[in-house]
Amino acid sequence: MKTDFSFLSVRDVSKTFGALTALDGVSLDIPRGEFFGLLGPNGAGKSTLMSLIVGLKSPDRGSVHLDGASLDLRGRSQLGFIPQGIALYPRLDARQNLAIFGGLHGLRGRELGLRIDELLAAVQLSDRAHEPVKNFSGGMQRRLNLAAALLHRPKLLLCDEPTVGVDPQSRNAIFELLEQLNRDGLTVIYSTHYLEEATRMCSRIGIIDHGKILTVGTLDDLLGQLSFRDEIRFPQNDRTASFAQALAPYGQVLNDENEFRFHPSPNFALSAFYREAETQGIPNRLIQHQRPTLEALFLQLTGRALRE
Repeated sequence: MKTDFSFLSVRDVSKTFGALTALDGVSLDIPRGEFFGLLGPNGAGKSTLMSLIVGLKSPDRGSVHLDGASLDLRGRSQLGFIPQGIALYPRLDARQNLAIFGGLHGLRGRELGLRIDELLAAVQLSDRAHEPVKNFSGGMQRRLNLAAALLHRPKLLLCDEPTVGVDPQSRNAIFELLEQLNRDGLTVIYSTHYLEEATRMCSRIGIIDHGKILTVGTLDDLLGQLSFRDEIRFPQNDRTASFAQALAPYGQVLNDENEFRFHPSPNFALSAFYREAETQGIPNRLIQHQRPTLEALFLQLTGRALRE
């Protein structure tokens, strides 16, 4: 798909709340048709950035443009937004909820009715259309939230951690629908602190922490920034402490809560590690050998766990 990096442009956006700096000079370019992931821990600034783009908050500094134009009220009509919290009327049924949101976007009559039918089917809620939303599971409410954001056929969909507290079946249904919408041309910005979500769906990922974008790239680009190729983990105990100390000349040994993490030097043969582990009486079942991950990159960039 042809890309256009001027589709959504965020330039030097900052936002403070009293003494708290929620966003600090954030700049992003999102091409048309991309599935962009915003990855960071709770409190990193993801929700604040989403709120600024959709107009729920105003930046202290900086600008946001869509398709080369400043995002005024008319421009924001091209956006769909799934907030982190459920935004539905619990005493109304699914169809009544969608009718209200569709009406706010100017949909009426037959057009609105057909669109509601289409989206209830897409989120697998046609058989619950006339049931009060308060009776829905969390996953069903999330799926209805998604339908409400799509009624007016937006050009850009912003999803602010849309699977928090969702059952696996609903989570997978949300993934599959978003992936299909993206294949059909919808541009998606998806914020999450779940590594597997970003890895599965996003063509590019931006890592954010303390209100700053730390790095942006494809998964391969990001993993290429790691200072190591392999990571070997094993538990901390009296026996492994001396083993970890013996490994220090052959790479980097990190003490991480209840385990050691060993990043071997490029010229260190992994077979030597396993021979020494066997000599030390450390069984293989206690050793985890893995390739680089986004979590490892986040730890390298920030020094803290992603899900803090």
